[in-house]
Amino acid sequence: MAKIGFIGIGVMGGPIAGHLARAGHELTVYNRTRSKAEEWAAEHVGTCASSPAAAAEGAQIVITCVGNDDDLSAVTMGRDGAFAAMARGSLFIDHTTVSARIARQLSVEAQGRDIHVVDAPVSGGQAGAENGKLAIMCGGSKEAFAAAELIMSAYAARIVHVGRTGAGQITKMCNQIAIAGVLEGLSEALRFAQASKLDLDKVYDSISGGAAQSWQMDNRWATMAQDEFDFGFAVDWMRKDLGLALEEARTNGATLPVAALVDQFYAEVQATGGGRNDTSSLVSRLPKSK
Repeated sequence: MAKIGFIGIGVMGGPIAGHLARAGHELTVYNRTRSKAEEWAAEHVGTCASSPAAAAEGAQIVITCVGNDDDLSAVTMGRDGAFAAMARGSLFIDHTTVSARIARQLSVEAQGRDIHVVDAPVSGGQAGAENGKLAIMCGGSKEAFAAAELIMSAYAARIVHVGRTGAGQITKMCNQIAIAGVLEGLSEALRFAQASKLDLDKVYDSISGGAAQSWQMDNRWATMAQDEFDFGFAVDWMRKDLGLALEEARTNGATLPVAALVDQFYAEVQATGGGRNDTSSLVSRLPKSK
């Protein structure tokens, strides 16, 4: 069993850390809002740290699951950041969805400290984290990935080593690009069926068994029809992720017309106060037929 420093005990990080604790690992946790770390420690076997550096002190593995590039930079390379306290030969795993740029920056910074780094963003949402069924896409060296895979198997259903440093983050961008297009198509299909006065249950039964089937259709068709949008991954976070993809596209030369358009549509949802609704609320910007 490993000694792990875990930084970021939020909606995703809390359940992931819980799986590690139940697997028998020794965890020291840090969260910017200390009460969340204290609540987690009260529920699981673990210790609260006063800073990222304190969480990393003496750890064989440090795992982060925070909000964005700035948050990740602060907990790793900032004042009282984890990297300064990590031992040579230790392993760093980042589950935050961030830019490929910062993933590469952290790898360079860690290399000088003899720290092994894996960028490992996750897919599967809160339910995937709670059920230990996340899909994890990884970038980094083969050696770093092999070590990380042993740990991540405690909370993942699928773990793939995509390639070099940053490849995990770029693959997560691919994931979000694909989801954005599917949700827009699903939203339009739902409103089209409603405008045609069709039985939505029968429409779903008809089309979900063919080429139109998707996870989003199976899990969100009925709730979108009922204007229920409280299922975890928020519009605010989706816009952050699409922004990362669009930024990377400006670097690699890819063209993302649909992703850019759907990002604008999500901006409309935000403007009406729907930023904390889940991503299926994209349908709310399309008017219902009378």
